[in-house]
Amino acid sequence: MIDEVVFLRHGRTSYNLARRMQGQIDVPLDIIGQWQVDQSALELASAYYWAKVSRLARNPERLAQPGPQAAERSEIEEYRQAPAAGRTMRVVASDLFRAQQTAHAFADILGLPVTCDTRLRERSFGRWEGLTRAEIMQMDAVAYEEWRTNYSGGQRYGVESLGALGRRGAAAIEDLIEQGNEQQESGTLVIVGHGSWIIATIHTLLGEDPETSQSLDSVRNAFWSRMAPQYAVSSHDAGHTAAISWRLEEFNHGPAIASRMDWENGPAELRGPHMKLWQAL
Repeated sequence: MIDEVVFLRHGRTSYNLARRMQGQIDVPLDIIGQWQVDQSALELASAYYWAKVSRLARNPERLAQPGPQAAERSEIEEYRQAPAAGRTMRVVASDLFRAQQTAHAFADILGLPVTCDTRLRERSFGRWEGLTRAEIMQMDAVAYEEWRTNYSGGQRYGVESLGALGRRGAAAIEDLIEQGNEQQESGTLVIVGHGSWIIATIHTLLGEDPETSQSLDSVRNAFWSRMAPQYAVSSHDAGHTAAISWRLEEFNHGPAIASRMDWENGPAELRGPHMKLWQAL
């Protein structure tokens, strides 16, 4: 049964740096984005090391063994008997490449597979995708101002509404939870995706309207949030459980290094002479 869901946003891309509407355009991480996801992956993999033990316990052929001259063999029973073997972890990412890169930075450390799901794609920005804010304002200043005020404008240009985005995300999470609850072991579901998608989905799961709620701020690149589903036994089907509510455990949290340096621009040794610096609006 899934008792924890982790939402991890992808790292920085060239579109993030240029402040272009990325949406569902497939853009890879830039060098700083790769650094960001590697830093977050290291910290998360340390916190969730149990997932590697669990994976090995279920897949003994993956346990490294010494050569024939070794005095002993690696003992798989140590892994099978560890309490960590009683939990499972599944990593699911948006199929957009920046999310896949981010997912693998974490999952590869623990030896976990990554599953892609198109339902986790970022909000569609329609005809605005690929444009900067200045270009959108030049196209239609009124529509841009509506969007800038509460991020719910732009529908006449094909921008996906926040309500529709939240419903799409929540439906995907509920389906993935149902799949995970087919197994008896407790488990963690790691979702790797996009900023707007994550915020709208969390709002919706909490029963809030993503169009109007201001309880959540933006999510930084390669930062994560955690939620816990609250279950109750259904009276219609003895023994069947269903999530009836959600609790937000952690929001927009990053690795320790992010508090010690310029996270958005990364270390100086990674920035070429012509790379622009990211600046807050």
